[in-house]
Amino acid sequence: MRLPRSRFFAAWRLYKRFMEYVGKHNEDLSGSIARLKKGRGYEDLSTIWLTVTRGAIPAAVLPSWFSIQTPMNQAVVKIFVQQQEVGDAYDAAINSFISDPNLAKFKYVLTVEEDNIPPHDGLLKLYESIKDFDAVGGLYWTKGEGGQPMIYGAPDEFPINFRPQEPIPDAIQRCNGLGMGFTLFRMSMFKDKSIQRPLFRTAPGSTQDLYFFKNAAKRGYRFASDNRVKVGHYDPSSGVTW
Repeated sequence: MRLPRSRFFAAWRLYKRFMEYVGKHNEDLSGSIARLKKGRGYEDLSTIWLTVTRGAIPAAVLPSWFSIQTPMNQAVVKIFVQQQEVGDAYDAAINSFISDPNLAKFKYVLTVEEDNIPPHDGLLKLYESIKDFDAVGGLYWTKGEGGQPMIYGAPDEFPINFRPQEPIPDAIQRCNGLGMGFTLFRMSMFKDKSIQRPLFRTAPGSTQDLYFFKNAAKRGYRFASDNRVKVGHYDPSSGVTW
């Protein structure tokens, strides 16, 4: 019994589909390669996660930390520094990294503050956006009804300023400085001895983060806020995430 012509060709197409199907990523190989290049997962993205804490991390924050995605087969280690003055804590931690023969080989440092709630894909996006910068941070705001975005300074203005900038939605936005709530730094920048020491210092009229960014900017380093990475800023006293 011979199959009708239409059924024969339908059966033939089904047969070829299963015998020659190469998979969705192989079907669009150029698109898949472009995705890999954008994600940079084939590069060395080894990262030290650094949290400076007063000693208690809110339970409302931890679920987001546990869900942070990291690239396949990349080293990510978590280090916590407790109950030190914040500027001294960051400076001591970074100096310990660059002087340790193993930790100094890591390519990046991710600072995560104890009250920040990053999105699950936030680190992957920071790896994408840091390609053209020396530090990039997720977008978060100071706490309260009058909160300000931690995107500091218009980079094309002189002298250098650190006024909070209006966020450009979902943009990689150049700036003069960032907070340290969810911020990715190149380790090589901390090794540059031309940047003023101490690297981090809480000084009159300046927090430890802007103290560092001001000195690093003088040496030509570039920074940006990745406004695709929207980070919540949790207030444990009120239970509100700003």
